[in-house]
Amino acid sequence: MITTGIRLIKYAFQHFKRNVWLSTATILVMVLALSVFAGLNIFNVTTTTIIENIQDKIDISIFFTADTPEDEILRIQTSVQELEEVKATQYISKDQALEIFKERHGDDETISQALQQLSENPLLASLNIKAQDSEQYAQIAAYLENESIKQYTERVTYGQNATVIERLNTILNIAEQGGFALTIFMALIAVLITFNTIRLAIYSSKDSIMIMRLVGGSNFFIRGPFLIEGIIYGILAAVISLLIIAPLIYLISPYSNVLVPELDLWVYFTDHLPTLLIYQLLFGSILGLISSFIAIGKYLKAN
Repeated sequence: MITTGIRLIKYAFQHFKRNVWLSTATILVMVLALSVFAGLNIFNVTTTTIIENIQDKIDISIFFTADTPEDEILRIQTSVQELEEVKATQYISKDQALEIFKERHGDDETISQALQQLSENPLLASLNIKAQDSEQYAQIAAYLENESIKQYTERVTYGQNATVIERLNTILNIAEQGGFALTIFMALIAVLITFNTIRLAIYSSKDSIMIMRLVGGSNFFIRGPFLIEGIIYGILAAVISLLIIAPLIYLISPYSNVLVPELDLWVYFTDHLPTLLIYQLLFGSILGLISSFIAIGKYLKAN
């Protein structure tokens, strides 16, 4: 078995060297396929970060009546926080609401003067609620209709924002499903292109295959070198694709940071380089192996 394995690897490298230009073309095609695969990974990370950032900015607020005791508000906060759908809650007292309002409108002299004329704080205490998922706000809003809570509420912002939240959920779902579908689609295209390129490389070695058949070589022995050659293509393409992608990410990182401040692409790339390399090597090796297996299988059947 060891001797056979060494022979298969030897023949694979011989095929690779003998058809160096065709091998180079095959690797270049796989580099394009793997570059698209890595690009889709980066795109998915960016999209996920944007989605999480948008979801983090969505919330619903309960504004309590002016005479609601603070103990009652804290009780409601505790009961809401215990819901599985709730990620976090934030209680903003009347005094805190006033301070926030002053900070936001500190440059507006008219508003500042109006506040000084007021004898008491006109703002209401509120409770901001963030859901685990943006699709769960409807369930939380339904819970807030409970009479033990509703009797103390002046208004709940979900009714005003329901349409916006629903549309946003639709957009987020389309973005996630679209990214997944695009990944599958590009992977299929990569397999088809690589398959045809490797099939051409195998066809150029038809004389060697005929000789192996004449001397009684088994299908396994004939397939072996081409399968190993396909893995070699994948490994080389994986390394080259990362060498091409790295400077591109470095160049676009400053611009992407403006669009998505929460994600530094270059830092993400360097921190996850070992993982990305493993993914690229696996995808490249599997792509080369499957394409070679199908291509040589079809050639053997045809002959």
